[in-house]
Amino acid sequence: MLLNDLYFDLPSSLIAQTPPKNRTDSRLLVSTSNIIDTYFSQIVNFLQPGDLLVMNDTKVIPARLFANKKTGGNVEIMIERILDKTIALAMIKHSGKLRNDSFLILENGAKAKIVSKQDDIYKLEFYTESIFDLLDNIGHIPLPPYIKRADNQDDLKRYQTIYAKKAGAVAAPTAGLHFDNKLLELLKKKNINHCFVTLHVGSATFKPIKKENIKNHKMHSEYFEINQSVIDQINKTKQSGGRIIAVGTTSVRVLEASYKNLDLKAQKGETDIFIYPGYNFKVVDMMITNFHLPYSSLLALVAAFIGYEKMIKIYKHAIEQKYRFFSYGDAMLLNKT
Repeated sequence: MLLNDLYFDLPSSLIAQTPPKNRTDSRLLVSTSNIIDTYFSQIVNFLQPGDLLVMNDTKVIPARLFANKKTGGNVEIMIERILDKTIALAMIKHSGKLRNDSFLILENGAKAKIVSKQDDIYKLEFYTESIFDLLDNIGHIPLPPYIKRADNQDDLKRYQTIYAKKAGAVAAPTAGLHFDNKLLELLKKKNINHCFVTLHVGSATFKPIKKENIKNHKMHSEYFEINQSVIDQINKTKQSGGRIIAVGTTSVRVLEASYKNLDLKAQKGETDIFIYPGYNFKVVDMMITNFHLPYSSLLALVAAFIGYEKMIKIYKHAIEQKYRFFSYGDAMLLNKT
């Protein structure tokens, strides 16, 4: 697959800038032998008793900080990963040069020292008791770059799944944004259960592939967790004929990265798994996902899951039917080819 195979022309008017009034108000495209247009509130009609939803319980942190250099220049800091109470990795938007051992002055007067830089990631030391407390006080929700507005109070709740638990992501696992408690209860009554894995989504999820041959693309690593009780649920579901339905590409990546030596393994660690056409899925049977950016690794994953020709057909249909795209947009329910 070449890079241009992951391009499609999207009218800017279809890029969702705000969430729908209610989470389940989103539209849902269901891909079976045909394409069905419905609403997310109706997803229960396309699942079966005994199916298992695997969700990502990562929690988005208010990872965007605004600061100034000592010379007065404006700086925007995007926390990528918190290493301990005072040390973090970050991406920084700035003009001019940033030198090691120089200081950035945050909005509340606190300081951050630039320790080092590798590639486009800076290591920062914050002069504060806790980075998490600092972010809670002056951090902003890190809305994606295609949302052309400042974050607001509504985003604190809506750019977060209702089951978010483990803090560490700088981007939401957006397929999960469509679920509310009422829908989860309805699914449970139909004997459609759910379980949780964790993958802390990094800001690199928005970075496009730049290699002409996409096989040469290198993914940034992200922290993930899957425990034995989840694996037991998955194995029991498969043994009884149920389907494993990954809620989002992040859940897909956790499950597929955890499959070692013909079995799922409980683990904590890093994954840079890159899934593109030709990949043989071992665990996931169905996937719920939003519509993804052109040239993205997530679009390559969808092409691998349902086949390239079907993906093109679905995206063409979605654009014609004016589905809303990206993080606050609509969703798809896809069957593995």
